[in-house]
Amino acid sequence: MNQPRPDEFKPPPECPVFEPSWEEFGDPYAFINKIRPIAEKTGICKVRPPPGWQPPFACDVDKLHFVPRIQRLNELEAQTRVKLNFFDQIAKFWDLQGCTLKIPHVERKLLDLYKLNKLVADEGGFDVVCQERKWTKIAVQMGFAPGKAIGSHLRSHYEKILYPYNLFQSGANLLVSRTACDITLPQSLNLEPGENRPNLRRRMGSFVAKPEPGLSPQSAPCSASVQVDLVVCLVCGSGGDEDRLLLCDGCDDSYHTFCLIPPLHDVPKGDWRCPKCLAQECSKPHEAFGFEQAFRDYSLRAFGQMADAFKSDYFNMPVHMVPTELVEKEFWRLVGAIDEDVTVEYGADIASKEFGSGFPIPNGRFKVAPADEKYLKCGWNLNNLAMMNRSVLTHVTADICGMTLPWLYVGMCFSSFCWHIEDHWSYSINYLHWGEPKTWYGAPGFAAEQLEEVMRKLAPELFDSQPDLLHQLVTIMNPNTLMAHGVPIYRTNQCAGEFVVTFPRAYHSGFNQGFNFAEAVNFCTVDWMPLGRQCVDHYRSLNRYNVFSHDEMVCNMASKAETLDVVLASAVHKDMVLMIREEQELRDKVKKMGVVLRKEANYDHLQDDERQCVKCRTTCFLSALTCPCSPGVLVCLHHIHQLCSCPVSNYTLNYRHNVDDLFPMMNAVKERAQLYDDWAVRVSETLEAKLEKKRGLPVFRSLLAESESKTFPENDLLRRLRLVTQDAEKCSTVAQQLLNGKRQTRYCCGSGKSRSQLTVEELRSFVRQLYNLSCSLPQAPKLKELLNRIEDFQQHSEKVLSDMVPSVAEIQGLLEVSFDFDVDLPELPRLRVRLEQARWLEAVQQESSQPKTLSVETMRRLIDQGVGLGPHPSVERAMARLQELLTMSEHWEDKAISLLKARLVRGCLIYLGAAEKASAIPAHLPNCLLLKDTIRKAREWLQEAEELQAGGSVPLADSISDMVLRGQAIQVHLEPLDKLETLMSQIQEWKEEAASAFRHKDSSLSLLEILCPRCEVSSLGSPKRKAKKGKESPKNNKKKTTKPSNLGEVEKALSETNDSTSLATLEELRLREMESFFNLRASNESKLLPTTDCMDLRVCVCQKPPMGAMLQCELCRDAFHCACVQDLSERTQPWLCTRCRRSEKPPLAKIISLLTSLERLGVRLPEGDALNYVVERTVDWQQRAQQVLCAILKLEERPFDMSLSRDMEELLVEGLLLQVSVPEVQSLYHVLLDQAQNQLSDRLMSPTQTEPTDTCAHVQFPSQENSLPSLNTDFRGSEKKHPLKRQKLNKNHVHRRPTSTSSSPRSDGSQSENSDDETEVCPAERCQLPEGDEVNWVQCDGSCNQWFHQVCVGVTAETAEKEDYICVRCSISDV
Repeated sequence: MNQPRPDEFKPPPECPVFEPSWEEFGDPYAFINKIRPIAEKTGICKVRPPPGWQPPFACDVDKLHFVPRIQRLNELEAQTRVKLNFFDQIAKFWDLQGCTLKIPHVERKLLDLYKLNKLVADEGGFDVVCQERKWTKIAVQMGFAPGKAIGSHLRSHYEKILYPYNLFQSGANLLVSRTACDITLPQSLNLEPGENRPNLRRRMGSFVAKPEPGLSPQSAPCSASVQVDLVVCLVCGSGGDEDRLLLCDGCDDSYHTFCLIPPLHDVPKGDWRCPKCLAQECSKPHEAFGFEQAFRDYSLRAFGQMADAFKSDYFNMPVHMVPTELVEKEFWRLVGAIDEDVTVEYGADIASKEFGSGFPIPNGRFKVAPADEKYLKCGWNLNNLAMMNRSVLTHVTADICGMTLPWLYVGMCFSSFCWHIEDHWSYSINYLHWGEPKTWYGAPGFAAEQLEEVMRKLAPELFDSQPDLLHQLVTIMNPNTLMAHGVPIYRTNQCAGEFVVTFPRAYHSGFNQGFNFAEAVNFCTVDWMPLGRQCVDHYRSLNRYNVFSHDEMVCNMASKAETLDVVLASAVHKDMVLMIREEQELRDKVKKMGVVLRKEANYDHLQDDERQCVKCRTTCFLSALTCPCSPGVLVCLHHIHQLCSCPVSNYTLNYRHNVDDLFPMMNAVKERAQLYDDWAVRVSETLEAKLEKKRGLPVFRSLLAESESKTFPENDLLRRLRLVTQDAEKCSTVAQQLLNGKRQTRYCCGSGKSRSQLTVEELRSFVRQLYNLSCSLPQAPKLKELLNRIEDFQQHSEKVLSDMVPSVAEIQGLLEVSFDFDVDLPELPRLRVRLEQARWLEAVQQESSQPKTLSVETMRRLIDQGVGLGPHPSVERAMARLQELLTMSEHWEDKAISLLKARLVRGCLIYLGAAEKASAIPAHLPNCLLLKDTIRKAREWLQEAEELQAGGSVPLADSISDMVLRGQAIQVHLEPLDKLETLMSQIQEWKEEAASAFRHKDSSLSLLEILCPRCEVSSLGSPKRKAKKGKESPKNNKKKTTKPSNLGEVEKALSETNDSTSLATLEELRLREMESFFNLRASNESKLLPTTDCMDLRVCVCQKPPMGAMLQCELCRDAFHCACVQDLSERTQPWLCTRCRRSEKPPLAKIISLLTSLERLGVRLPEGDALNYVVERTVDWQQRAQQVLCAILKLEERPFDMSLSRDMEELLVEGLLLQVSVPEVQSLYHVLLDQAQNQLSDRLMSPTQTEPTDTCAHVQFPSQENSLPSLNTDFRGSEKKHPLKRQKLNKNHVHRRPTSTSSSPRSDGSQSENSDDETEVCPAERCQLPEGDEVNWVQCDGSCNQWFHQVCVGVTAETAEKEDYICVRCSISDV
């Protein structure tokens, strides 16, 4: 949010706004009398008529023509006009000196010469400021920043521009004749006699004798030369230095430039006046300031077009969109801006008698509709308001424009009306017919003299020339300035259809927000009568004319006493008493002075300007003095000596009434008001009664009833009686409620205090009010007794509160006693505060007694609670102790945090010392405890690191990683940690290198998953049809070995065991992998046998029937469409599907190098163990493969051995499972391939070979694109060959315990599930006899319904649940 500028206008508070009901609106004078006690405190108020009161606009728009006034905004404000006058004077001074005034710039701003001149004058003048070096102080006072050498610039500008002017103002520049020998040339001029200067006397046309050669011009006047100059300097008497001799353009006197005071540095370029002519020219009186009339006669429509165009162009937006706040701030900114000259026009004081009122009038030009005829006689119609019967002005015989006849006002944006009070200090009312709002500012009548004094103080130059300046309506002053000097100012925005009422002697001013039309008139009520006479005396002191004669108006009312209102008659009687007394005294005074001539004069038949006092301009009515020497000239009896110089005996006393004639008029008025006066006397006596003479409340009620029965009109005395009676009744009711203990409109607010409760001081004041009432109430003595009891309670409370140690019980006792008093006791908050202090001290004591739970947060909470407590020595001591403890705690907490963050090299010793010091603080410090715990952890970690380094075994990488993570979490610098972190980074690099050697580019398998034998093998894309039933074997009581079933368990087993155990685990996985793959191969080969309907077969990754060129994986024996797998490998290698080819199969040398680099690291990894096993497995396989290949070479000439072929096939399968590239695999593959081709050829040539009869016999499933036959073509024949193959495999590679003769579980329940047999054999070809948790069963969903170990048939628990399992035999039999 933008902060307002220091000089930005701040709107004064709003004045009251009244919205009368239709009943109240019916009588304007009664309503104004009703609101007067409130509204006269602000000077102005706004009245909104009831909804629906909308009089028609009756003014003829086309015929209304007027010439507006021209208003230059920056000339309106008093202080701005003083500055402008100053600039005019100083500009005129320099213009007469032949120079043009140019206002200098300082700090890129125009220098305020007026302010500079005033500040220097306030400091004692130029010489004093220079001597005391106050230029810097003056620069600061002018708003310049100190330290920029602005003072020297100000001095230079002052000396050059203002100093000569001030010398002229003081008269110090008036020159005295001196000889040339007395003249000292100022050093600042730096003029040499021989300088070439223009001959300034050539305009005179006279001859000037030149001095002799060798004689200087300065010495010529002092020599005995007989040469005489025709023109000489009037100061020094010398005619020398003619190039510096100036000739006055006013009187032709001549002066040297250096003889002037102050001397001129340069020769003026324009006309120049000597000091005498300058004084004569500047001493001419100034013209009185006033508004000029515009040169154009406007119609209302033309003026509106001009006004709207001005506002729209000025604010650059439509007129109706400009906020009133923006216009207000801009108006006061322009009023105070010297350098911005904005001119507007204002159609003010337009006579409604000539152009017609905005309100409809009877017999007027405006034809009123029948529905609007009510406005013709409405009291709020300004044509009727001033002359109603209740108005005093009805007794003024003449029609006074603007006072008894409304005036019209046509405004535009920024057009203003300046500070003024109404004529004769009367009321005024203004109605805005239509248009944009009018902004008003007002000061109450009691502040009128204060406002005048402030304006005289701030702009004395204006009042010196115009003493009655504020009566000219040409001067305005910023309300903020007046408010800063203590003048109460209020504001309002008058919108269309609203009234603004100003009260007697209330100064008001304002401006228009835009084009609008308003109408105003004056009126006077009965209460104005004393102010009206006081105003006449005030006008006499200012020599200001009267708009009407107050004495004449009073006499007119007295002459019609029988028709006067009784209240008005009473006011007239009082005014006449003063008038007759003063007139009698003045006439006696004149008579004593020697005036004997008397003459009756009918002054009421003369115009006001024909009977004005020549001195004070007061309109004379009762009497006046004239002299035969001055016909038509008269003076009032106050200024007898200002008439003429003739003897007083020549004067004639002209009188309108004899004093004796005035008494009957006064008595008639008195008689008319006698009934009211008697009642008023009794009311006054009742109201002014003291002590025992006071009357009771019934007497007041009877006086009110009497006023109502006799229909006395509303007046101040009646209102006072009514208010006193109402106050007495309210006091009586409240007093009785207080005595009865009742609570009027009682409810508790947030603080627990009843809003209607009286304070003790209010009760005391209320008791005093009861005794100060004009009437006597019986409840007053009883309330006095209640007050005494409360004061006793207060004394006891003060005694308790003064105790050094607060007592909780005693304080609570006092609080309970206070409930009996229905009074807001000031001691109660203090007692509650003291109670809170006592409880807080108790809480501090309790927390301090338990240091282990006293945390920093607790201390802060206690301190925060203590800060809100009132001051007390015990609290302050406890606060000091807490603060000291908190400071120490925070210090060590912060230090602990900084030490932990620093991770110092030798942190343990430093941390230990800090922890020992912090442990002495009696508080719970979590960071210090963390520091101690960090020291403990660091010591444990270092000890563990030493044990790790000192141990003989190779550490596990997971142990090192765990140590690194724990070491990094310890906020101490641990020297072994850097080495371990380096080792971990090397391990990570080794893993990445190994992974890059094995993993495919887009493989999702981890390195360990690639290196370890497969935990499970399932058919590619096996359909998931239904949840699988399963059977778990009962657990034996005997503990059995757990075999890993997934990669996580394998990794865990490798991490938790030693090298030999790890190799055993991997070997077991290898056997399971081999068994699973043989089962998978058998299953895949069986499904590829000829069937009755080959279209039911689903193969490949797409799970579609076989068609076209097909490929068969040499490992899993599944078939794939060539288009699906897009094989691009060489056909010399065995083709593997994507699931069987898990890695890139790097060469053995690469793997050995990886193992070597891992051995150099000196750590043990699951991946390393797996890689080591891969190497051992590969080497072992290579040896066996080489043996088989050697055997084949020896048997080349012999018939083909079927058992050897099966061994080679098993060996090839194991070789294909290796994740290492070895040449023996390719060799075995080619040997088997050749044998298969030979067998195929023999079979085709055999005459006994029968053709297949199956419908799908013509479909071929080659293993290569070149339609090579499958390697296992001869080994798919019958089930009898499988046991032989299993026996061979078991014999060579499987080492297991003897199998039990018990049969596997059957679906018929022949064997109990709760059998205690330790082992059971399943129908699988190679039952692995699992133990313990690995004994999980699965039932065949084929025709046999036999139970198999899940691990023996390569099925996981998850697969068994989700998919159907069909054993190999059922698969073959189904085919």
